Amino acid sequence: MDKDEKKSEQPDGGGGGNNGKDQKVSFFKLFAFADHLDVIFMVVGTISAVASGLAQPLMTLIFGKLINSFGSTDRDHVVKEVSKVAVLFLYLALGTGVASFLQVACWMVTGERQATRIRGLYLKTILRQDIAFFDTETTTGEVIGRMSGDTILIQDAMGEKVGKFVQLLATFLGGFAVAFTKGWLLALVLLTCIPLIVIAGGSMALIMSKMSSQGQVAYAAAGNVVEQTVGAIRTVASFTGEKRAIEKYDSKLEVAYKASVKQGLVSGTGLGVVLLIVFCTYGLAVWYGSKLIIEKGYNGGQIINVIMAIMVGGLSLGQTSPCLSAFASGQAAAYKMFETIDRKPLIDSYDTSGRILNDIKGDIELRDVHFRYPARPDVQIFAGFSLTVPSGKTAALVGQSGSGKSTVISLLERFYDPDSGEVLIDGVNLKELQLKWIREKIGLVGQEPVLFLTTIRENIAYGKENATDEEIRKAIQLANAAKFVDKLPKGLDTMVGEHGAQLSGGQKQRIAIARAILKNPRILLLDEATSALDAESERVVQDALENVMTNRTTVIVAHRLTTIRTADTIAVVHRGKIVEQGTHEELIQDPEGGYSQLVRLQEGNKAGEEKLGQVDTKLDTNFEADKLLVRTISKNSSGRPSMRKSISRGSSGSRHSFALGYGVPGPINLVNMGEEEEQYERTELDNEKRQSVSIRRLAYLNRPELPVLVLASLAALIHGVVFPIFGLLLSSAIKMFYEPPEQLKKDSNFWALVYIGMGCITLVAVPCQNYFFGIAGGKLIRRIRYLSFQKVVHQQISWFDDPANSSGAIGARLSTDASTVRSLVGDALALIVQNIATVTAGLFIAFIANWMLALIVLAVSPLILAQGFVQAKFLKGFSADAKEKYEEASQVANDAVGSIRTVASFCAEKKVMDLYEEKCQGPKEQGVRLGVVSGIGFGFSFCALYCVNAFLFYIGAILVQHGKATFSEVFKVFFALTISAVGVSQSSAMAPDTNKAKDSAASIFSILDSKPQIDSSNDEGITLENVTGNIELEH
Repeated sequence: MDKDEKKSEQPDGGGGGNNGKDQKVSFFKLFAFADHLDVIFMVVGTISAVASGLAQPLMTLIFGKLINSFGSTDRDHVVKEVSKVAVLFLYLALGTGVASFLQVACWMVTGERQATRIRGLYLKTILRQDIAFFDTETTTGEVIGRMSGDTILIQDAMGEKVGKFVQLLATFLGGFAVAFTKGWLLALVLLTCIPLIVIAGGSMALIMSKMSSQGQVAYAAAGNVVEQTVGAIRTVASFTGEKRAIEKYDSKLEVAYKASVKQGLVSGTGLGVVLLIVFCTYGLAVWYGSKLIIEKGYNGGQIINVIMAIMVGGLSLGQTSPCLSAFASGQAAAYKMFETIDRKPLIDSYDTSGRILNDIKGDIELRDVHFRYPARPDVQIFAGFSLTVPSGKTAALVGQSGSGKSTVISLLERFYDPDSGEVLIDGVNLKELQLKWIREKIGLVGQEPVLFLTTIRENIAYGKENATDEEIRKAIQLANAAKFVDKLPKGLDTMVGEHGAQLSGGQKQRIAIARAILKNPRILLLDEATSALDAESERVVQDALENVMTNRTTVIVAHRLTTIRTADTIAVVHRGKIVEQGTHEELIQDPEGGYSQLVRLQEGNKAGEEKLGQVDTKLDTNFEADKLLVRTISKNSSGRPSMRKSISRGSSGSRHSFALGYGVPGPINLVNMGEEEEQYERTELDNEKRQSVSIRRLAYLNRPELPVLVLASLAALIHGVVFPIFGLLLSSAIKMFYEPPEQLKKDSNFWALVYIGMGCITLVAVPCQNYFFGIAGGKLIRRIRYLSFQKVVHQQISWFDDPANSSGAIGARLSTDASTVRSLVGDALALIVQNIATVTAGLFIAFIANWMLALIVLAVSPLILAQGFVQAKFLKGFSADAKEKYEEASQVANDAVGSIRTVASFCAEKKVMDLYEEKCQGPKEQGVRLGVVSGIGFGFSFCALYCVNAFLFYIGAILVQHGKATFSEVFKVFFALTISAVGVSQSSAMAPDTNKAKDSAASIFSILDSKPQIDSSNDEGITLENVTGNIELEH
């Protein structure tokens, strides 16, 4: 393709100019792609979440009965009465365990299924778009970033977080229902605080959505930089452009970092305000409840029941913040993806309408065509261009770069439609013909042959659906490729590497020709098919082309005029118009003509290259001996693998990348195929190393933020201690409600102020916690991405030949892994510190209240903690395999989108989708298993919690009966245990994220620990004052 035309087709790099301004889909639209089974999962999951959510309000009713059992029964009968209530706890434990399991399992499974479906639909829609879409609205990096990063956010918003939100909402509503049943007057007063909570939470969600959008746009831009850099790593390395690429990448990360810090501050402030309102509500409850006891004849049991029900409901509302945050992020991430899925292209490759001719002769005509590229509407490419090519004839287009030669090819393939005029095949306008049918009749071979990251056989099979081995063999023979393919260790089943990096330019081009031949096209389009090859490769490829041009209508865009002398007609194109046309003999007659001038110019250049051509021939003659020598080296000198690598990979880029165009023939890459088993062994060793990576290393990366982490941990500590103290105050209030009126009035004022003071402390602690952890996590994610990208761009070129290090896989790892690792330092670390404080303070209060009962509690506490350990153990084997398989799926998408013209030309959309869905099947199954295991863990945690409660009250009753504990002490220990256990169950809910983050950390460190044998960041070695340009290769 001409340089100017290529430039005109460059995308704007920006994701369609969305700028991230308040763009999100409605929440329910996230589920637009659910099937019948998903609907069943969601219904069962929702009903289970409601049942699970109502368990805690029901527990307050049982608790009310318990107070009566302890308070109104004499010491001799207390065990009998408490036993009856303990049985109710056991029933509740069983029901809640089953409901919690179904809630988490159903929502995680349906989230996995729907996210996989969205990935597939997005790719399917991307593949159906016209080429103008890729020129103006998106890039390969953005597509891969959205498929690997944004779908995780969408899955988070439509998976277990929905079940959690429904559960918390049910707890909130159930709590208030119980409160109104037991004491409507107090409940009504407390209900007036709810609008304030809703306003605070809603405002936070709106701001979070905006922040999330800004972050996603910045990360999409960063992903684009990764894809462009890694995809053209040879060019970047040859021009020492690594530093510039790193700086550009870092500038995008800076924007995302600022957005994430703001997001942390907003979420913390929102939660802090919500908790302040909740604590003020409790203060009001204590004060007004005392007033109702004095004035309205309420009793202490009623007030406690209402307060507990309100507490349960209010706490649950406060815990919805992470869910709302996930929903906001998912809605923002879904906007661009869903917009693309809904987009209807002007030229639709899936459109089955249009005419299908009984037979195609191959007559081509472009009639009075006017055309501008959509990406550069200000540049007129054609203004009245006309060209006719009769059936079975060969037409060649020549001219300077930017004249419009390659545009003819794009119009014939119907990558674009002309602004006016007609493109006709057999006299029928191309727009009237069925697109898939006409593209199957046209074979395209481009200047840069595009091969996919699969075997030679699969690459050729893209040319025709359900092609037989016999047809493939015939195609490679016609393409002069059979000889070199048969010499490969695995023949047709040899992997070609990313973009065909394992093969030389000539070999890749012959594979591309075989692919074009396989479809047996009536029309053949050759877009500078030999211009990037050295002289020897060009001769072999030209012979192959002449084999297949026979009896086909052929249009050749030529750079080297020696390849088109036998063409039936040659058209000289200048600034979008044909200025000369005729055969070679006719055009050469006019010495002042454009064609003659081009011929003289090339012949003048050729004279200076004759010596190099002689060296080409000599090298080719000695090639077999050289190949034997290099194979001997590779077998006997295992200590020097770098020599093999540098020889085998170095020549795969272009004819300038090795020996300055001396034309070392491509087959030297055959040596490389013998390394495959060694490469697989290295990969296995890397995987084993990954599993043993310590989280300490991750913490070390966050070391510069140590002061910030200390402040964040201190805030989390205060946040964690607040709740056990609250439980202590509540148990003290039980005693207060039975005091004489005067004392009750005095104490109620004091305790109300204490609650308000706790709310103020929380208002400071929670925003500080989220803000400081936001800074630490944001800087960590930025540092990880920066260091990883820095390491990637300085790798030796052979490193990128490994499929695991392709541009799609690297982009997905930098995007997904860095985001997942953040959860270890952000939410998870905050929750761990907070929960340690909660558990420690809870146990301390329990021991102070009654050491004997506290020891019994401590003895059974491993039962609650065991479920978290069991879940983590089950999860360990899942996430790593699933993530690697998603990397493979990302690479399929990356190859397809990066080579969209090839995919469109060969109507290979279905083949790409089949391969993509095959690669996604494994991770989807892993996700389903992960959901079931997480559900078991979550159900077990609640079941264990209520069973331990039943056991505790039974033991407490025995101690009371024997005078070893008092009524008040039992309830102090109960509140300490209950609130601490809520903290532990929150930790276990985070287990899936934590485990994934560990695997992601290992994946990141595998990049950071790699030691390139050729390190472009290394300043060691000598530098020459003057470079004369003499090159010599020694054995």
